[in-house]
Amino acid sequence: MTTDNEDKIVISLQDIRRDFIVGGEVVHALRGVSFDIRQGEFVTIMGTSGSGKSTLLNTLGCLDTPTSGEYLLDGTAVRTMSRSQRAVLRNRKIGFVFQNYNLLAKTTAIENVELPLMYNSAVSSSERRRRAIEALQAVGLGERLNHKSNQMSGGQMQRVAIARALVNDPAVILADEATGNLDTRTSFEILVLFQRLHEQGRTIIFVTHNPDIALYSTRNIVLKDGRVIEDTRNDKPADAEATLATLPKED
Repeated sequence: MTTDNEDKIVISLQDIRRDFIVGGEVVHALRGVSFDIRQGEFVTIMGTSGSGKSTLLNTLGCLDTPTSGEYLLDGTAVRTMSRSQRAVLRNRKIGFVFQNYNLLAKTTAIENVELPLMYNSAVSSSERRRRAIEALQAVGLGERLNHKSNQMSGGQMQRVAIARALVNDPAVILADEATGNLDTRTSFEILVLFQRLHEQGRTIIFVTHNPDIALYSTRNIVLKDGRVIEDTRNDKPADAEATLATLPKED
């Protein structure tokens, strides 16, 4: 799907470096990473253990700041921000989807999805509820609004997590191994949902170790030893829904 803002740069990394002191030695986790991500792209980021993938994820998510270089999120320079400023930016601009769902226990789907909006005083309680219901309906959980986490399957909990990521209408959806805890069929159900969100013009960054997932994105960035070693575009992503149709259903 193309949009009026398809050329808008949502993520811009310019010579990002991140160093850590470990045991008195300097570890160079990121060594000059540079790339732009435009609105509406579905990007997978891959790399083995030690590649810098987790450090890059923390940087993109405004959970950590680079040692040097420039990171612009939807036009806002991040590196010089204070921790509290980054927290506000993160809440407004990024929707997170985690491998372990990170839902609140014994809390309903609606209450979990409302959570990001609790930090925005401009949103009333009735508006929070309306947005949460809309987001849950968008991921196919309109019939489970009041179900609690312990009453849902892994796939349903991940759909709640995706709804929570959507509720703030973020500039970017940042998914960290979002299918890592799911069986094959459920993983593809979630991939179908991500592809549909992409078709609606959402910008998605999917961090994964699974090379198969890259087949379903429009671009794949590979890290090794803190550097980008591959950045390729995929003009004809595989159809997750078609793949799902070939998989056996559970008894």
